[in-house]
Amino acid sequence: MSDLATRLGVPLSTLHREVVRLDKAGLLTSRTLGRNRLLRANTSHPAAPALTQLLEITFGPKAVIAEEFDIPGAEQVMIFGSWAARYAGQQGPPPHDVDVLVVGDVDRADLYDAADSAHARLGIEVNPVVRSAKQWLDPADALVAQIRASAFTVVLAHTEPASA
Repeated sequence: MSDLATRLGVPLSTLHREVVRLDKAGLLTSRTLGRNRLLRANTSHPAAPALTQLLEITFGPKAVIAEEFDIPGAEQVMIFGSWAARYAGQQGPPPHDVDVLVVGDVDRADLYDAADSAHARLGIEVNPVVRSAKQWLDPADALVAQIRASAFTVVLAHTEPASA
């Protein structure tokens, strides 16, 4: 709980009070291991799917990536890879990172600052790549072909999404 309080930037006493409430409501499960209290979402609770969706919409990768990658020159921003696949309902292990494609002409420093900020907010690695609008339309680009052939989600579009 100390780690979570630090990550959220809240006093441990405040977090403890909320954890007790969530535990009593059945939304969390907890157990003690030595001096540590381990917490886990109770995914079998009837409210879990709706709460998960609410958290994804408000604090999840789509919202965070859209905010952080709204940088000069970014025409479109997409999430692809394992996170997009799980979001689309494909079975598999939980993603350990978020792959982000930025279409446009962006400054690399802005790109990596955005990735670092998103990483700090999400707590998982954010891997950005850039393609120009012309490259995004080029079916010969191997990465573009791979992204188009799999699940991806557009999180920011300053232009109409281009199609191949």
